Amino acid sequence: MPQNDSPLKAKIQDSVKAAMRAKDKDRLGALRQITAAIKQIEVDNRQDLSDDDIIAVLTKMTKQRKDALAQFEQAGRDDLAIIEKAELEIIEEFLPAALTESELKAAIAEAIHETNASSQKDMGAVMNVLRPKIQGRADMGAVSSQVKAALSS
Repeated sequence: MPQNDSPLKAKIQDSVKAAMRAKDKDRLGALRQITAAIKQIEVDNRQDLSDDDIIAVLTKMTKQRKDALAQFEQAGRDDLAIIEKAELEIIEEFLPAALTESELKAAIAEAIHETNASSQKDMGAVMNVLRPKIQGRADMGAVSSQVKAALSS
């Protein structure tokens, strides 16, 4: 078996074992979805994922759950919305703590300074610098609009 260098993956696997011992079927189901998504990418790419890669997977899963949750709430399907909300909470347990508004503004300012960005044409470069630093800690859609606003002022 390949060496597992990812503390985050180990934490997820420990949570799976704990959910199995506790016979918590709902939590176990959500955790297995996480491990399946990670394993799928590892098999496709033939490599073990780092913590940063796993955070990217979890961020994507979080976005999917939020989109589904909004659709279910809009359609009045509270039964399905409750399931999505529970899965979302479990996925978010493994993400780093969210950035505060001031931390996010500081990261954006630092990325703009680092790339010498002066207009919205430089937005891609700024986002490329920011993404690895804040992945999983902030909504990238909101970050994008804040970067755009910062570059237009």
